[in-house]
Amino acid sequence: MRDGSGVTVIEHGKLVSGTGAEPADDSTVVVKDGRISFAGARDAAPAIGPEATRIDATGRTVMPGLVEAHWHASYFNITVLEDLDIAHPPETVSLHAAFNARLALECGYTSARSAGCLFNTDVALTAAIDADLVVGPRLVPSGQEICGAGGLMDWNPEFRKIGMEGVILVVDGPDQARSAARKLVKNGAHWLKTYPTGDAAAPGTNDHHTLSMTYDEMEAVVQVAHNHRRKVFGHCRATEGIKNALVAGFDSIEHGTFMDSECLDLMLEGNVPCVPALQFEYASVHYGPDFGMAQAVIDGHQETLEAGAESARMIHEAGGVLGMGGDYGFAWNPHGDYAKELSFFTDYVGFSAMDTLVCATRNGAQIMGLDDEVGTLEAGKLADLLVVEGDVLADISILEDRNNLAVVMQNGIVKAGTMAAFTSTVVPAL
Repeated sequence: MRDGSGVTVIEHGKLVSGTGAEPADDSTVVVKDGRISFAGARDAAPAIGPEATRIDATGRTVMPGLVEAHWHASYFNITVLEDLDIAHPPETVSLHAAFNARLALECGYTSARSAGCLFNTDVALTAAIDADLVVGPRLVPSGQEICGAGGLMDWNPEFRKIGMEGVILVVDGPDQARSAARKLVKNGAHWLKTYPTGDAAAPGTNDHHTLSMTYDEMEAVVQVAHNHRRKVFGHCRATEGIKNALVAGFDSIEHGTFMDSECLDLMLEGNVPCVPALQFEYASVHYGPDFGMAQAVIDGHQETLEAGAESARMIHEAGGVLGMGGDYGFAWNPHGDYAKELSFFTDYVGFSAMDTLVCATRNGAQIMGLDDEVGTLEAGKLADLLVVEGDVLADISILEDRNNLAVVMQNGIVKAGTMAAFTSTVVPAL
């Protein structure tokens, strides 16, 4: 991904750095050759020559680019689980993923961690974004997912003999788990996604209180991943599944729905982050009926919504690391709605806007392993930033409408936003 060139100065905006520090109401951010050279109060800014491109951020918030920490690039208006693996061929899925990548960037998400992608499309998508062939968030790929035989994601009937290879690798025992992990590493995955537990989507056999992998299978995946300097994360709702994942050495917990004190202690001891993905649960409860979702599934999502919110509060109050994002791409929770997660955490869970933004910027970059480069507006870091109409700390919901994004900058290049046509650093449209 190429860096911008020259100097850009963003002046007079309300600077929210992503570090959690108090905002600077009249700020200056200086971007030089794709990196931030200064970010702070305007009266402390260095002198800048007349050759710089200047952006007036009066009445606007200047903040880091957002991080979608649980992103499914290839999900496209899913209504039933079968849409995930047999509805479209790989060629169509690739187009869906490229479309969603541009949409995510236009929504202010300059970085994302893949949480599973059909046909390993995200590996190719990552390379295309890095080579500037596709506009999208800087991406960490995960490829296909791993699930135990007969578990949550293994739904195709045996008599069809079509397998599940589009979306997951089915494993039965630690040897097969080890083989699946090696295959994903070979194919380019950086984070290996697993399914330690079930979900409300499968109330009959694999609900949110059941396990979809054994501890030995989970540990085998971790051994392979860590040997190759890769990381492992897992869809964890049931308490026992969360504990198994933490003891096995998982690097991130997705959802973390039914936490208890033992889970919390293990999480804090290992500094393991969690991405709750709660807007999906809310959307399932409130909009699922419009898409024919069964009442048993809706009831399960209501339970996971309430328990997940309580677990998120528990982790946050204890000083744990939380990221924002999750499971967009379903018809009732579509791509483009990413920032609804941020509104949900302030309105429903009870986080302050500042704490939510830290989770969605600094913490997301930390989870991706890119916190030395992005996630906060500090000197030396890549210039991934947003200029947003209005005061985000006063009303975080303004991030839900991409028309409120005046500038979306990535690597010092303005790639989207209503002001993009008026800056000299804008990237050409594809």
